[in-house]
Amino acid sequence: MKTLVIAEKPDMGRTIAAVIEPKAANKRTYIEGSDYIITWAIGHLIELAEPDKYDEKYKKWRFEHLPIIPDEFKLLPNPRTKDQLKVIKEVAKQCDKIVNACDAGREGQHIFSLIQRHLKLKQPIKRLWISDLTAETIRSGFQQLKDGSDFDNLTRAARARSEADWIIGMNGSRAFTTKHNVLLSVGRVQTPVLALIYDRQKLIEDFSSLKFYEVEAFFTQEQTEYRGLWQGERITDPAKAEGIAAKVKGKPARIASYEVKATKEYPFKLYDLTLLQRESNAKLGFSAKKTLDVAQALYEKHKVISYPRTNSNYVTEQNIPEMHKTLSSLQGTAYDEWVRQANRDLVHKNNKAICNPAKVEDHHAILPTGKRANGLSADEQKVYDLIVRRFLSQFYPAAEYKVHTVLTEVEKETFKTTVKELLQLGWKVLYPESKKDGKRAKAKDDKGKEEDEAEEEETSEPFSLNASLGAHCRDAAAKEKETQPPKAFTEGTLLKAMESAGKQIEDEELRDAMKDSGLGTPATRAATIERLKHVGYVTMQGKRITLTPKGRTAVELIRAAGVELLTSPEMTGQWERRLNEISRGQASDETFMRNVKKFATLIVDKVRVQNRAARTAFEGDEPAGKAGGRASAGKTRRNAKASGTDGAAAGTAPGARAAAGTAARESGAPASRVASARTAAGPAAGQRSGGASAGQAAGSGAPAAAKPADGPRVVGACPRPGCGGTIFMGKKGYGCSHYKTGCTFVIWKESFGRSLTDAQVKALLEKGKTAKLKLERQGGEEVSARLVLADPSTGRLETEE
Repeated sequence: MKTLVIAEKPDMGRTIAAVIEPKAANKRTYIEGSDYIITWAIGHLIELAEPDKYDEKYKKWRFEHLPIIPDEFKLLPNPRTKDQLKVIKEVAKQCDKIVNACDAGREGQHIFSLIQRHLKLKQPIKRLWISDLTAETIRSGFQQLKDGSDFDNLTRAARARSEADWIIGMNGSRAFTTKHNVLLSVGRVQTPVLALIYDRQKLIEDFSSLKFYEVEAFFTQEQTEYRGLWQGERITDPAKAEGIAAKVKGKPARIASYEVKATKEYPFKLYDLTLLQRESNAKLGFSAKKTLDVAQALYEKHKVISYPRTNSNYVTEQNIPEMHKTLSSLQGTAYDEWVRQANRDLVHKNNKAICNPAKVEDHHAILPTGKRANGLSADEQKVYDLIVRRFLSQFYPAAEYKVHTVLTEVEKETFKTTVKELLQLGWKVLYPESKKDGKRAKAKDDKGKEEDEAEEEETSEPFSLNASLGAHCRDAAAKEKETQPPKAFTEGTLLKAMESAGKQIEDEELRDAMKDSGLGTPATRAATIERLKHVGYVTMQGKRITLTPKGRTAVELIRAAGVELLTSPEMTGQWERRLNEISRGQASDETFMRNVKKFATLIVDKVRVQNRAARTAFEGDEPAGKAGGRASAGKTRRNAKASGTDGAAAGTAPGARAAAGTAARESGAPASRVASARTAAGPAAGQRSGGASAGQAAGSGAPAAAKPADGPRVVGACPRPGCGGTIFMGKKGYGCSHYKTGCTFVIWKESFGRSLTDAQVKALLEKGKTAKLKLERQGGEEVSARLVLADPSTGRLETEE
């Protein structure tokens, strides 16, 4: 019999097949050769069942039904990809062995294990564990397949993560939403990240600026000129500062102290995903999600970088020869000049700044591969360039400096000068802008060193003084300054905070030690930030992340309820550390889950006795937050009135249920990998690949369009039975004018890989289908098919070939 190979995505499956079965027949949903059948998942084919699959009563959101904690979690096929699951089931019957070729990480392991559990696959399992998709690596990986049982602990950790997120997200979101009559999304990772943003914004708002004064003097000694800053207690009296400047101006000076120290700056560490995202945000303005998407394309589609979802900045001894081969492969490219100047002797197994096997777990640092980069988009080229330059810098020596520290005394007043004299650029030759950008980055990221940075001047010109000679203060002046508040988070600085669970850690080694207990994982942090935007908790103002009133109120309500633990970055970071310990066999998944269940029960108990928030607390939200909350709250109030129960305890179908589909998502997992979230709260929550809820869709699209004064585009009548509303074009989708009374119908403008036109949406409303279009299914498969309005109540679309 043959061996079945299950990849995570179609492109990966086809790449593997081209290496191990180059003459295989392409059967569209699988590839069959003489020894192997290669097929694939499309992200998650299996998802955790919704609450109403355990009991019909959970279709209505009622506080008295909480907590919802299944004894055994039910698995259900994702309805959009069930055909591919059937393919795997059928081809598995023809095979006596299976190779798990999903992504070599926790989520990839989880995707495979769900398929294995649901289909009850009994064949022996081998594991392909590779860090790039070049032909050489794939061949080597198949020659060194690992036993599937070696990854049992990783499977346990992945399962615990998934089920814990379901329990916390489902119970936390339902408890706070039904209590306060407004959709409030809660998650194991999402909520503490939101708290980080809240706390930073409070510091900024509460900051009181203080004026102070600096005195700077300008000195000459023979042909050398230099600047010094007055040393002493901070001056708040302008008259005192002016007095010092007047006192020293034009007076002779003496050099009280002069030290010269040689120093070196070594290349920065190789990239892990979080560091790449941070730099990409700072230098290119890319969001964390965009950087991850681009890096994934460079890995999966172009095969020009290694596996990007890594948390390591180091390589192993086995990677050193590969790095040398990659360096050679870059000859004749745009990097040729730098390759020729590179010193290969600097990259070796004893260079612990590069090679440190103890700090490499699942995957080594992100590296370029030996494959030539051709056909990259502009954005792909930019991210690839960051990775290649960081790689090449390891083959260059340190930048060398002389640091001159001078204390100059005038009229018993002391002025300090620090001059950093460049001797040798070293690796910085790869970064022409490094001097300017390096100083700016330090000033932004390291508030404690702002004053030192202001004193330091960098020069490429020779600098020297004679300590035995006098100097002359040719000029002096007082400068008014103000203390500055903490900086608002950008995505880059938020990623840094998430990596260290919110601790302000500057020491590199300590920050490395915190990686196991960060918020989320490198692969999931981008999705967490995107989710905070999507549920209306934060907005972007340029690069700055700003809290909305809804986000502010959510944190305050959670803390006021007495479940501050849910907003604690450090505690949630410890949960992540425990998951990592489970994956290594150092901790029990059963103990972890018992604690999670206890905490979910505590959340419900605390919220039960909380006073309901005033509706004004949520005013001023972004449209996405407004509509989700209004539709949810309105329906909750009507249900409460009909049943004669307290509105805080009454449930709601499908509007709030749909809207909270996203709320129930695990806060740290990628949207594309948590298919259960799309339908976690009912059928209306699912829409398209990575889709959000209909309730939220109405919020982000319909509200803005439903104002006649704004001149909305009406495309047709709402097809939802008994609705009677009209469909308008909003910012993100086509929503119903009756959204305020609970209609959750929406068609996303961006669906199945294309941007829908008014005419296409009108065809869907009137005829139920479009003409044939070029579409993209989940997983990137391109097809020629019609879009079909599968559910007139929600706007859910399907394809029909």
